[in-house]
Amino acid sequence: MSAIDPVPQSEAELAFEGALRPKNLTEFVGQKNVRKQLEVLLKAAAMQNRTPDHILLAGPPGLGKTTLAMIVAEESNRPLRMSSGPAIQHAGDLAAVLSSLTPGEVLFIDEIHRMARSAEEMLYLAMEDFRIDIMVGKGAGATSIPLDLAPFTLVGATTRSGLLPNPLRDRFGFTANLEFYETHELEQVLLRAATMLDLPVQPPALREIASRSRGTPRIANRLLRRVRDWALVHGGIADDAAVQAALSLYDVDEDGLDRLDRAVLDAILERFEGGPVGLSTLAASVGEEQDTIASVVEPFLVRMGLLTRTPRGRVATAAAWRRTGRTPTAPGATGPQALFDEPV
Repeated sequence: MSAIDPVPQSEAELAFEGALRPKNLTEFVGQKNVRKQLEVLLKAAAMQNRTPDHILLAGPPGLGKTTLAMIVAEESNRPLRMSSGPAIQHAGDLAAVLSSLTPGEVLFIDEIHRMARSAEEMLYLAMEDFRIDIMVGKGAGATSIPLDLAPFTLVGATTRSGLLPNPLRDRFGFTANLEFYETHELEQVLLRAATMLDLPVQPPALREIASRSRGTPRIANRLLRRVRDWALVHGGIADDAAVQAALSLYDVDEDGLDRLDRAVLDAILERFEGGPVGLSTLAASVGEEQDTIASVVEPFLVRMGLLTRTPRGRVATAAAWRRTGRTPTAPGATGPQALFDEPV
């Protein structure tokens, strides 16, 4: 895994990130338009004494989807039930969750695009009519028993909204697309975190951490923790020098690229002569899972202008060649393995 992989790696990491989560929309930094839209939606529901519309939160990992779901429950003064798409692999799993909801409860399903298809189809009726049909028996003697549900608000989170079927996506009353953060917004996130941790940090140090955080608050908070650890061990303060030393130790360069990012770029440039190269071959060449490359590494490299996707596969840009000081190969050149790879 990369040194700044966005998936929490331990209970300590989860506790750290949980303690820093904003509790309401006022404390939430960034996503200005989404915050305003949610504020109107929640206030209107409260004024009409009804449950808020179902909400879909889409965007890359680490931008605050889970935090916003918690805020929806807090602002609505409702209990929160949390689950995930991979945990709902049968319609019965979803039926058990839905049937136990209390009136007005907020149900948060993370990675909702990974639910089983049978559960998705059950969710259609539950979201629209607050009712599900339970099949009893098998074969010709099977019967359908309708079960009324308490009104609830579903908050779904997805990192790949394109994988959601249209019938499910259309049943959400509000869809929010979360964007990567600007550096000045991440500085506010880091300042708040440093204050809560009672960690004195100089503004240049905060700016340096923010610039290396890939536009992601979760990564910014994690890098801040690494800087704090470095300063603690070396008996110093969290200044710019500590940031430089700590992030150098953890292989995070001045652009936010880590070991895995550089390994992917090196593989494309060296082994495949700039590409194109397919996802499975690229993942095998760096010893990582395809999902990690596709959801963590590739979006950042594309956003940095170092990688492009073509019908034939991934291709390094001129900026990638310049960044590594290598000489570009002839246009259209491909590595021998890339020629037989799948165009994903």
